[in-house]
Amino acid sequence: MSETSANSSTPSNRSTPSAPSNTSAGSRPGRLGVGIISAGRVGAVLGSALRAVDHQVIGVHAVSEVSRERAEALLPGVPVLDVEEIVERAELVMLAVPDDALATLVKGLADLGRWQPGQLVVHTSGRYGIGILEPARRLGAIPLALHPAMTFGGFSTDVARLTGCPMAVTAPDAVLPIAQALAVELGGEPFVLAEDARPAYHAALAHGANHLVTLVDQAVRILTAAGVEGGAATLGPLLGAALDRALTEDADSVLAGLTGPVSRGDAGTVRSHIEALEALRDDEGCGLEDVVDTYRALALATTRRVEDTRRITGAQAEDLREALAPRDDAG
Repeated sequence: MSETSANSSTPSNRSTPSAPSNTSAGSRPGRLGVGIISAGRVGAVLGSALRAVDHQVIGVHAVSEVSRERAEALLPGVPVLDVEEIVERAELVMLAVPDDALATLVKGLADLGRWQPGQLVVHTSGRYGIGILEPARRLGAIPLALHPAMTFGGFSTDVARLTGCPMAVTAPDAVLPIAQALAVELGGEPFVLAEDARPAYHAALAHGANHLVTLVDQAVRILTAAGVEGGAATLGPLLGAALDRALTEDADSVLAGLTGPVSRGDAGTVRSHIEALEALRDDEGCGLEDVVDTYRALALATTRRVEDTRRITGAQAEDLREALAPRDDAG
C-alpha cells in the first residue's frame, strides 16, 4: 500500500534494544511514541492523523525522494530514521508497507530480536490479518491489523477524509479494544473483521474500487473513439446516480430499478453494442479488445443476476448469452 526500500525489510545487525520508553508523555493520557514504516501515501497520512491527536511521531522511514518530500509535508519536523531505530524507540510501530514486503520485514526484525514485549505493532494491509505478525507476537509484541477502506493520495486532504471512514480491525480478543480505539483516534468507524474473512474483504474492495476505475476509463475511451469530446463530463451524472443508488438501496431494489438492454432482455441491442465496440479504433488505429472483453463479462454477469431475480425469462437470458458469445470473424 505504500513504498519502502528493499533493504528496509532486511535490517542490519545491531544490539538488542531496551524496552520502549514513554517518549510521548504529554498533557493527554494514553499518548504513545509512534514510528511510521514507511512514508508512502498511507503511512504519512495516518502518522499525521495520529499526530493531530497528540501522539508523538518519533520517526519515519522514507527512502525515495518522493517519500521524503511527503514526510516533510505531512510530518514536518519528524526525523527520518532507519527501520531498526524506529522499532527500538517506538511504543507503537505502524507498518504501512506493500503487502508483498510485510512478511519479510516482520520476520527480519524478529530474527534479529528487535520486537519488544508490550510494543504495539499495527499493519495497514487489507489482505492480511494478525497471522502475518506472528514472529513479532512471539517476542511479546501486540499484533493489530487496521485497514481504512479508502484510497489515499498522500496529501493533507486525506487526513480529513479519514473522518467516518470504515476501518477493518483484527486483533486478539484481549486487545481488540486497543485496535478499535486506534481506529477511532484516526477518525474512523471501526468494525471487527475475522482473520479468515480478510482476503475476501480485500477482494471486494479491489473489485469494487479498482475495477470501477478500469470500467470508467474504458467507457471514456469508447466515447473518445466514437468522437465524443468530454467523455468524463458526459458520463458523470449517469454514473454518479447509478453508484449512489447501488450504495444506498438494498440489492433487490437496485436490481428492480436496473435499466439498460440486458435488464429488458434486449439481445438485439446488446449484439449491436458488441459489433460497434469491435469496429472502434483508437487514435493509433488499435482496436479496443479489452473493452469488448469487459463488456461481455459484465453483461453476462448482469444477465445471470436479472435471470435469477426473474427480471427476464430463461429464453431471453439464452438470447443474451448467444448475442454475447465471441464470434469467429470478430475484428
